[in-house]
Amino acid sequence: MTATKLYRRDEADAVTACALDDIVLLYHPRSGQTHMVISPVPEILDQLADGGPASVAQIHDRLARSFDLGPADDAMAEIAAHLDALVALGLVRPA
Repeated sequence: MTATKLYRRDEADAVTACALDDIVLLYHPRSGQTHMVISPVPEILDQLADGGPASVAQIHDRLARSFDLGPADDAMAEIAAHLDALVALGLVRPA
């Protein structure tokens, strides 16, 4: 049986967000970098705001309460790809 991969966000103050219309700027003080992101990245990060670990399926289920995500398999693949990119940027970490 394969273990479910979990993701977690660093403390809430680890990233400062500033929304500019459809673009959100994320300042990451630890790296000194500012990242420009668009939907669904801010929404994915919001689902991890409590600091607890969550799987792709859990994040999908949370987002599906507010958004029409289309076919679950496609949406979960997209969420997983965004999470992997956020891990590479240091904004999210595996739990």
